[in-house]
Formats: sequence, C-alpha cells, structure tokens
Amino acid sequence: MISRNASTAPGRALVIGAGLAGAALSAALTRQGWQVHLLDQASGPAQGASALPVGMLSPHVTRAPTPLSRLSALGVADTRHELERLIAPGQGWQPTEVDNRGHDPGRWPAALVRPAALVQAWLGEAEASQHLNTTWGANVQRLRRDPVTQQWQALGASGELLAQAPVAVVACAWGSHELLVQSVAGLDAMALPLRPVQGQMSLGPCQGEPLADRPQRDNGVFVPVYEDSGLPPQWPGRIWAMGSTYERGATHTDVRETAHERNAQSLEALAPAAARRLREDLAQGRLLGWAQVRCASLDRLPLAGPVPDVQAWQEHRQQAPKARRPALGDFPRVRGLYTLTALGSRGLTLAHWCAQRVAEHITGQPPAGEADLLAAIDPARFVWRTAKRQA
Repeated sequence: MISRNASTAPGRALVIGAGLAGAALSAALTRQGWQVHLLDQASGPAQGASALPVGMLSPHVTRAPTPLSRLSALGVADTRHELERLIAPGQGWQPTEVDNRGHDPGRWPAALVRPAALVQAWLGEAEASQHLNTTWGANVQRLRRDPVTQQWQALGASGELLAQAPVAVVACAWGSHELLVQSVAGLDAMALPLRPVQGQMSLGPCQGEPLADRPQRDNGVFVPVYEDSGLPPQWPGRIWAMGSTYERGATHTDVRETAHERNAQSLEALAPAAARRLREDLAQGRLLGWAQVRCASLDRLPLAGPVPDVQAWQEHRQQAPKARRPALGDFPRVRGLYTLTALGSRGLTLAHWCAQRVAEHITGQPPAGEADLLAAIDPARFVWRTAKRQA
C-alpha cells in the first residue's frame, strides 16, 4: 500500500535532476517549508533537454478527450499562471497563437517559452525561501537506503556519499531509467518501460520580416520569430526555429545535416519560403542547430509519484499465490522514493502540474486531480497491469 506521511510537517528531500521536472518539484516542496537538496551532474540548471532555445506551450488537441489531452489542458493553464507570476514577457516567454495544420486544424492560444527561464525562476523562488541547497557536478550513480538511519543516500561513481535525506526523488529525464533500475531491486525495463527520444531543432537569426504571421504546427512546430532578451550568447536575441525531429531510441546529442533536412521537409508543408531559407542557410554553413534527448514512457504519459516495490510484490505473491491483486493505489511502494520523469515533448506543459502531485504524495496530502488521471501517471501502472494479467 502507498505509505503517506502521518504529518505534513516539513522534512528533507533529495531531488536528482535540475531541469523542468526537478526545478518544479523543488519549488513545490520548498513552498511548503521542506528542505530540498538538488543535485545535477551538469555545472548548473537546465543544461539537458530543458536548454531548448524556444518551446511551445499549447493544448494537446484531440477529437475526443484522452488522458494526455486532459492533462495538457490542466498543465497549460497551470504553467501559464506560473509564467505570468514569475517572468516578464520578453524575458523568457511571449504570448502567441498557433495554427494547427493537418490533424485537428484550427488556431489555438499558445505561448513561446525558453524553458531555462522557467527553471531559473522556480529555483530562484526556492533559493529565496532559504530552503534550497544545490550541488552541481554531482554524478549520482546509485541511490541506497541506509537500513539504520532510513536515509536515502546519493552515491557517486566511486561509491562516495554525495548527499542524503529521508526522501529522494528521481527527476533526471532519460537518466532516471538507469538510476532507478540500479537502485531498486526487482525494477527492470518491463516495470519501468522508458525510452529515449532524441530531437534536433534548426534555427537561425530572424532578420527582416518573419516568414509567417504566427507559429505553424503539423509535423513539428515552425516559430517564425521569437524575441528574448535572456537568450544565451550563442543564440541571437531574435530567432526563428523549426523542430524538432523525433528519433526514438537515439541518445546522441550531435547536430546532424540529415536531421536539418528532415526539419526542412516538414517545414515545406508549413511555410515553403522558410524551408528554402533553411536549406540555403544549411548549404552556406549559417544554419544553427540544437539537439538533446527527451524521455518518454511506453504509453507516452508521465511517471509522477511513488516508485513501485516490485520485489515486495513478488515476495507477497510467493507467500500467498492466490491472494487478490491489489488496487493500483494499494500496490507496494518503495518507502521514501519517488520519481517525476517521462514528460516527453510536454515538459513545459506537464512539469509543474505533475510536480505538485508528487509533492502532495511526499507531504502526505491527498493528490489533487481526477482519479483516472492520477492513475494514468502512476509510476506503478505498468507492473500493476502485469500483475493483473497474471492474477
């Protein structure tokens, strides 16, 4: 059964990963007075997939409601509130509309967002509370729960202790898979079916008039112009962008001409003049690119909540082979261990809403949300379905 803290008194937690997921969770916990120790192997926050130059916050439109479209509707409103609360337009985001082409055509409200700006805003808020401690360059290889102190210990490559706390949250995108499998007995690729998805964006300085009135979306998103005073020095302050590609199973971060060409092919259907410019810039060596790896689950929904205790379930089945299969909410969980990962291409939309649900689990509060949506993001759902088939 999922264990909940008997009290909501603030405690201490480790959070592994300083992208959108880890930053959103750090903010959610520190707002409630928790002491959070955030660790990341990079030299600072938002240096993985959250370093995307510009992303789009917009609804996931479907003809009939699906779990993802319903989560998206909740997440878009929640993230938009966070943007308006924390960041001035033009300094990390700007409101817009997007034209959907192909499936479910229409014009929808949207926002163009530099994810790192939101990560930095959340961490800035957490630091201001004096409840956040950060460690950069922390290559966490394994988590171990000390049987005496009941603390989760983050261990480095040589087994050295990096940090410890009673609660640990794995929120490091594709890296979550190996870390959880290495740390939890019985947890394997069947119980935790996560997949890497590599994506490449093509972009360049926007000079003169944009080549479309607003962003266009079909097989990828074309952003005709995005202006942001906080863009890193390697990107000009006014850019256009097309992407990204979606390469399942790939883990490289190389910027490749073949991926630029795939973006050009997708762009032809959205803005032919922009596709010509992309190819001209590529031929003359002016085209810029960005590539990173996202994490997606088998059903393309996030994993947000307590980690399943597969070994405890297997032992229970051996002792009582005819025992009734538990409800999903009562499936055994690893004490004090949580995850927030597999946000896929919807990190901007889902990170903060899902982080609040994980924080509610950690602090002993009933997670807010419709029961079927909470079940749809439960990290135990895959192993629970296997148990259901075996019952």
